[in-house]
Amino acid sequence: MSSLEERREARRRRRQQQEEAESSGVAAEEETSTRRSRRRGTEDDIATEETDSAPAAVDSTDNAEAERAAQEAAEAEERRRQEEAAERRRREEEEDNRRAEEEERRREEAERRRREEEERAERERLEKEEAEREAARMAEEQARKKKSKRKGLGGLDPEKKKKLKMFIMCRAKDELVREAKEKALEKENYINSKMPNCQTDSLSEAELIKLCKSLHDVVAKLEEELYDTEQKIRKQDYDINALTLKINDAKGKFIKPVLRKVNKESKYDKVKKAQSDFRSNLKSTGQSKFTIEEGEEKKE
Repeated sequence: MSSLEERREARRRRRQQQEEAESSGVAAEEETSTRRSRRRGTEDDIATEETDSAPAAVDSTDNAEAERAAQEAAEAEERRRQEEAAERRRREEEEDNRRAEEEERRREEAERRRREEEERAERERLEKEEAEREAARMAEEQARKKKSKRKGLGGLDPEKKKKLKMFIMCRAKDELVREAKEKALEKENYINSKMPNCQTDSLSEAELIKLCKSLHDVVAKLEEELYDTEQKIRKQDYDINALTLKINDAKGKFIKPVLRKVNKESKYDKVKKAQSDFRSNLKSTGQSKFTIEEGEEKKE
């Protein structure tokens, strides 16, 4: 800004010098025009005296009119020069203002570009640092996983692994056999508790008939309990299905799918945009526009 003020001060001094020179030139021209008018007036007086002996009053009037005309012409010339000087100064001021505005605009544009460049550089630096931190974190996580990852069966050798697996299988087999025996014994005890004592060695015919009737009543009672239990289970299944349908209707007929396991590293992969072909979604009408045109050309 100091250089701009210096240039303005230099232009102002030059304009003052030009105005002083113009004013001195105007004064000299006025003096010259006055001298010429006087000389012309003197010459006119001499010529008038020589040619004609007019009265002195007429000569003085002509001289006054000539001087007044010369003075008016000089004043008009002075006004014109002043107007030209004022117009020139106005144009110079407008040019100075325009140059100052242009320089200010260029400076603001340069400042804006500099700020944008700094912001872009700062943004790139932050993105680079974020990418480096993410890469370091992933590398550290991978190293920690590899370090904490145990070998199969505690790092045993193949022979010990095989023996351990066989021992586990034998223990599981023994457990299954034991559970099967316990279930069979429990079933037998339950049946014995439900069945009465059937000793028919010393029974008469009437007692045998009575025993058969009692056994028949027990079987009928068990059949009734079995039927009631089956009906109860069937009703419960029906209620479960009805409630499931109501829940699905309330959720908008949406059944939550079984989620599959996703690798954590896959979420860092960039999503690839699939190129879509809109023509593949169009329906074929079974007709070809170009075959029709060929047929029409053949007809013509």
